[in-house]
Amino acid sequence: MTGFSNDLVRPFAGLRAAPDRAAEIAAPPYDVINVDEARELAKNKPFSFLHISRAEIDLPLNTNPYADEVYAQAGRNLRSFEKQGLLVRDSQPHFYLYRMRAGDRTQTGIALSASVEAYLANRIRKHELTRPAKEDDRVRQIDSVDAITGPVLLVYRREAELSALFSRMSKIPADATVPDLHGVQHELWCIADPEDVSTIARLFNGLNALYIADGHHRSAAAARIASARRAKNTAHTGDEPYNGFLAVAFPDDEVTILDYNRVVRDLNGHSSEAFISALETNFDVSIRSRPVKPATAHTFGMYFGGSWYTLTPKHSISKDDPVERLDVRILDTRILAPMLGITDPRTDSRIDFIGGSRGPEAIAMRVDSGEMAVGFTLFPTSLSDLMSVADADKIMPPKSTWFDPKLADGLISLPLS
Repeated sequence: MTGFSNDLVRPFAGLRAAPDRAAEIAAPPYDVINVDEARELAKNKPFSFLHISRAEIDLPLNTNPYADEVYAQAGRNLRSFEKQGLLVRDSQPHFYLYRMRAGDRTQTGIALSASVEAYLANRIRKHELTRPAKEDDRVRQIDSVDAITGPVLLVYRREAELSALFSRMSKIPADATVPDLHGVQHELWCIADPEDVSTIARLFNGLNALYIADGHHRSAAAARIASARRAKNTAHTGDEPYNGFLAVAFPDDEVTILDYNRVVRDLNGHSSEAFISALETNFDVSIRSRPVKPATAHTFGMYFGGSWYTLTPKHSISKDDPVERLDVRILDTRILAPMLGITDPRTDSRIDFIGGSRGPEAIAMRVDSGEMAVGFTLFPTSLSDLMSVADADKIMPPKSTWFDPKLADGLISLPLS
């Protein structure tokens, strides 16, 4: 295989957790836990991948997580893990079947090298803006460990032949299994049969597009790495590992988006009475006796003053614009910006976000504590809406989606040399 050319994906020679050590190595994604949580999770676990993805845990307390020594430590740790045989490097390119089981939910996809060229050409489509500081962090991490260790979550419109192929390939025992990582079982199969590899490549490269669900900063950082390494490589062919980024692609009918809720620190100078009165201008406001988790789009829950309410917009909602019809956008334009003065949720310190897996009770707790003044629950954004926004080359409001379960760090990485 000579470079990506017009392809979306290709197989790669992965750096995998040794099968008998996978449960010791696998770790939550670096960006869903803070450094204190990482230290606690890695306590008495010398082989946790957190020693690579959050290497500051091996340095003195209060070490700046963006210090040069943190990235250097990550590189040393990865090389040590490989030298000890904890991480094993495949000699030939493969695809890797990846399955997650959480309760009665299962999703099965393929770990692959996703084309940076296709990403830049918008065949691997985005729906979020990125922050330069977070990109910079990932660029330095990738350079230091000389590998892409954090997988991007991609989705694609279900393809029946791929689903049948995955079903057949997963009937044998997995090459590596993590029985329980925070309530989720992770399984990985190495797909080495040349015919299967060729079929997977053909079917994926025949898709019109892939969609980034989770991992915009990781994919943007990989594109920057590819550009920098290409510029330095006078013998560049397009076949180098840096031309792709690590991703796991799942069919859209197996991926679940949870609600991503909001809490706001103050009422922007409004009294309680004035706030409710202003809400009633644009919403039907009804008090409820139980926590509100919206059952349909365009209905909102609110926790305020010790009570739950439902909010239903009085005025029509655009059906044509894929962004304007999103519930997160309606909340932004009809409450957060005009009433609470939050014009940029990405940067305003007065707002915080709570993943739907924690339930509406997490919102009530933060408001009742006095830390926050009001909280809102939303109906989850649909994958159809996400893909419509990406197809229109538009950007969703920040924190529009919360994907659960999360891919593990450490099971499979993409070495760059």
